[in-house]
Amino acid sequence: MKQSQETIHLDGPAGAIEVIVENPGAPRGIALVCHPHPLFGGTNTNKVTQTLARTFASLGYVALRPNFRGVGTSAGTHDEGRGECQDMLAVIDEAKRRFGDLPVALAGFSFGAYVQTRVAQALADAGQPAQRLVLVGTAAGHVEGARQYAAKAVAADTIVIHGALDTTVPLANVLAWAEPLDLPVVVIAGADHFFHRRLQLIRDIVTRAWRH
Repeated sequence: MKQSQETIHLDGPAGAIEVIVENPGAPRGIALVCHPHPLFGGTNTNKVTQTLARTFASLGYVALRPNFRGVGTSAGTHDEGRGECQDMLAVIDEAKRRFGDLPVALAGFSFGAYVQTRVAQALADAGQPAQRLVLVGTAAGHVEGARQYAAKAVAADTIVIHGALDTTVPLANVLAWAEPLDLPVVVIAGADHFFHRRLQLIRDIVTRAWRH
């Protein structure tokens, strides 16, 4: 399967949104992948974000990796997840216009995972729920830097992956968020927040889940 990659700019509520697009050709779905916190160096070239996008492209999805507001050549300024959610909905709308009304998978890492819980809720409220979510290192509860994240409830088949040795978002935070939702959490032993030397495990977990 021949796969192409390009960087495009889409119109969003706050101006241009820079997006890396990986297109496998004749896609079976659209995968929107969100990167970690923009005020702490997060961009759409982050290794976890890139791993998620390439995994979805290998599964036949056109994978879109936007830069959040104020990152790269994306316009606007950081909006703590509110404006970012609106931007992601605009990206999904444009992706459907370009590639067809295909199933939409949502994936995100850290702050990007938190944003995707908001995007998923907005899509569900609009009667167009996402096909499935993949949340890695999800920002939930009180995290490093005195930030607080109230991650939204997500569907029961959401794939939640977290590192056992994550010091940025303690595993206990994600377990506390997941427990009332009866949501399983896949814990990767020995993995820190950035999954150094554990990226292949993320790819394997997602691939197995999609082919199950």
